[in-house]
Amino acid sequence: MKYSELPLVGAAFLFLAAYSILIIAEPPAPYADALVIVIWSTWVAFGVDYIVKLLLAPQPVRWFIRHPLELLMVVLPVMRPLRLLRPFTLRQVMERAPGTAIRTRLMAYVIASALLLIYTVALSVLSFEKSAPNANITTMGDSLWWAMVTITTIGYGDFYPVTMPGRWAAAALMIGGFVVLSMVTATVSSWLVESVTAATNARAKADESARSDELARLTAQVERLHGRTLGPVETVSGPTEVKPRKEPD
Repeated sequence: MKYSELPLVGAAFLFLAAYSILIIAEPPAPYADALVIVIWSTWVAFGVDYIVKLLLAPQPVRWFIRHPLELLMVVLPVMRPLRLLRPFTLRQVMERAPGTAIRTRLMAYVIASALLLIYTVALSVLSFEKSAPNANITTMGDSLWWAMVTITTIGYGDFYPVTMPGRWAAAALMIGGFVVLSMVTATVSSWLVESVTAATNARAKADESARSDELARLTAQVERLHGRTLGPVETVSGPTEVKPRKEPD
């Protein structure tokens, strides 16, 4: 089903654009109806894709268990924009380059995921909260501020959801923020460990090289001193004459 990836990415983009205009701008009825049609069309596209993948899977039950995000994209509208990240899955990011390059790609992937999560959850919470009684999140600016302080686990408390759907969205954002911060911490820790290890190995190699040079210098000096003490050794070649032993008178 690789041929459905690009159309679904386009559907996710259309959903995010239509949903943003509908919630933030609140256009009049004819335009609002058109935006609703676009939103429902994306739901149909995601639903058909999910059903086809489930029916074509060699083991449908196993595929259903191993792909919960696919189902969430169909059931929860706020999850559909995450399809924009599918062309750059975490596994592909991890396999593209080793060492420092992989951490750079991973950090970029995490930041993009966090920004998309903040925006979509803020948009969803605003749709739940702006018309609720005693609501304090009534503008997109307030909702974005609330989402940013929530995902970073700061939580000033100046804005908070009062509806149950808004609170569920806040819970999902808290979990997402914890995951994002954990990945950032793991990436930075990996970089620090590798940097310290590289510096330690370089210092050890430098010390070993210095010890080898010193040992060679001392060996050469000992050999010179040994040669001066003994002097040259003469070697006598040829047959040795044996004289007869004289008997006493």
